[in-house]
Amino acid sequence: MKPMLSAVALSLALTLPLGGCVVAAVGAAGAVGLSAAQDRTMGEAIDDITAGTQIKTKLLAENSEKFMEVDVKAVNGLILLSGRVNYPEDRTRAEGIAWSAALTRDVANEIKIEPPGGFMANLSDEVVTNRVRARLIGSKTVKSVNFHIETYDGIVYLMGTARTAKELKQAAEEASVVSGVKQVVSYVRIHERPPGPPEPAIEGQPTSYQTAPDASYGSNAELIGANY
Repeated sequence: MKPMLSAVALSLALTLPLGGCVVAAVGAAGAVGLSAAQDRTMGEAIDDITAGTQIKTKLLAENSEKFMEVDVKAVNGLILLSGRVNYPEDRTRAEGIAWSAALTRDVANEIKIEPPGGFMANLSDEVVTNRVRARLIGSKTVKSVNFHIETYDGIVYLMGTARTAKELKQAAEEASVVSGVKQVVSYVRIHERPPGPPEPAIEGQPTSYQTAPDASYGSNAELIGANY
């Protein structure tokens, strides 16, 4: 079966349109193998890569200086924008561009308004991301491949799906004890399962991301994550 899977991946890489650049094609090919281990389909994985690439490309095409430090992560149709811009109107514009992608289902705008952080700040966040990823991989109770990690200024954003509310809580707790982590914000959804007895609620802990407004930016409809 493995040789066949590789052939499919190669075929996808060769047939994908080049408008989103070669990186998108290579990423899509890699998604074939990864989606087999994740609780999502190959098509969903490729859609996310396509959406993320399109949005980042549009941001840089509009103004590479303004949006250079805006990171884009797409998981299950949810677009997470993180990083920094200089002005509130740039933050709003970045979200508008994210919504313009055909495959976008929802947008979580976590962009901060502050001066550029530079190479060392970005490197520090990458180190934290790798530490959290290693911690989740080492967990016996978390299916780490279903969790996607993005870090900005020590704040760790978790995306993806959890099999249960208990697993989500465990993943957030595992991430929170990693050196360099200031806060864990979850945009994880609980994986839909066949009808059956509902899972007991975990007292005092949100189990998914919230849709209450984030008053800090004066919006009345902004998607915010569940804090741990």
